[in-house]
Amino acid sequence: MSQQSGILSQGATEERGENARMASFVGAVAVADLVKSTLGPKGMDKILQSMSRGQEVTITNDGATILKSIYVDNPAAKVLVDISKVQDDEVGDGTTSVVVFAGELLREAELLVNQKVHPMTIIAGYREACDCARGVLETGAFNHQSDAEQFRQDLLNIAKTTLSSKILTVDKEHFANLAVDAIMRLKGSGNLEAIHIIKKTGGTLHESFLDEGFILDKKIGVGQPKRIENARILVANTPMDTDKIKIYGARVRVDSMAKVAEIEAAEKDKMRAKVRSIIDHGINCFVNRQLIYNLPEEMFADAGVMAIEHADFDGIERLALVLGGEIVSTFDNPSEVKLGSCKLIEEIMIGEDRLIHFSGVALGEACTIVLRGASTHILDEAERSLHDALCVLKETVADARVVYGGGWPEIRMAKAVEELASRTPGKKALAMEAFARALRALPATICDNAGLDSAEIVANLKAAHGADSSSRMGVDVVRGEAGDMKELGIYESFRVRQQVLLSGTEASEIILRVDDLIKCAPRQRG
Repeated sequence: MSQQSGILSQGATEERGENARMASFVGAVAVADLVKSTLGPKGMDKILQSMSRGQEVTITNDGATILKSIYVDNPAAKVLVDISKVQDDEVGDGTTSVVVFAGELLREAELLVNQKVHPMTIIAGYREACDCARGVLETGAFNHQSDAEQFRQDLLNIAKTTLSSKILTVDKEHFANLAVDAIMRLKGSGNLEAIHIIKKTGGTLHESFLDEGFILDKKIGVGQPKRIENARILVANTPMDTDKIKIYGARVRVDSMAKVAEIEAAEKDKMRAKVRSIIDHGINCFVNRQLIYNLPEEMFADAGVMAIEHADFDGIERLALVLGGEIVSTFDNPSEVKLGSCKLIEEIMIGEDRLIHFSGVALGEACTIVLRGASTHILDEAERSLHDALCVLKETVADARVVYGGGWPEIRMAKAVEELASRTPGKKALAMEAFARALRALPATICDNAGLDSAEIVANLKAAHGADSSSRMGVDVVRGEAGDMKELGIYESFRVRQQVLLSGTEASEIILRVDDLIKCAPRQRG
């Protein structure tokens, strides 16, 4: 440190070698331990309370949501937060698994570094082990895409497995069916935008349902038609509020009040002309992102056009997509505007609220999932869970390979990696054995979270897979023992497991490469 003192400016600190590596290991392992207890069907939830003004409370067991919300100062911990985000964006599920796996790899690496194994040797061992494990995962995957009936069953099993570790586990049959129906409607396009999720408090989670078409959380204006068949819809983003005189906020010099009335009349005429040009498009429904004031609303009502104001922002983009129209903001050339269409628009009631229902929309795959529940916290968590399931199903439709779940892939990969280690000379073999132990830590964590004896169950699984290489045994948390994954219907998407394996290994590798931490003080303002 003393030689450096002249180089780094005041307030900057540096940690080298052992200290830097210790700081990285400690930070990463702490983050992994934070989310570890949420893994698996018996994982617990966390309450996140923000200290800002609203003091909002989030209750969740979604790894990415927890890590996104916490403020971490440790650079290695940030790397783990990052991989959970990427896992969430890429495949939607497995966010906790990937962090726990990377944390276990680093925990094992720390022991090896203390035994004077060079980090580069560990990385080389991890790399080879990862390739070997990936090969095993690929050979263990199966694909039923050609058989529609069987493939749907696979999707249902995957959805149930994904939901079993979330709040929706009580009604997982119901929600798995909802999710699979919604994804099957997409016909492989994978555009999750077409699936709209509306949350309405009241009722129970079991009362949630899937509705074909599109539901907009808005009321229909006063004096307007409540039901329109064969609707031609113009979706717009334009101000419709200039009929109110805005003159009192500005400074305008006039010689009498009559002039004020003239300005007001001129504004009204301008608005009338705008409304006429909108009606000239030959529409019978007008949806606007901004407010529609009294005068234009009255004119639309007289013309028998339904006007819907203030459609929410994401909602309107999605609405334009679903109705097959485009968002318009100028109305001079009706011939060039692409109008949306649907067979029927009507008002429906959900609980106490009125909503607008568009059925027979242009984009046939569009649908809306309406979630009911006792409180907003429950609904938010239900939405996160359902979103995870939809993402995983979308990935599975794109890449139809499926593996058994419940720790089966990890036990199988660990066995292959250990066999590889026994054939490998040199210190790399130590790193491979460590990699196998880290893989087995995932099923062990699932057991620990369920209050089971993880050492015994993992040993039984190891023995079962050792005796029979085509064994289907994994952790059965309900009965608290090793069970047949095929009979229990515990399936996972191949993409998710592969992403966990690769991301976890890469993240641990990048943290292992560090031997120096330099923290710079911010530049002082003059």
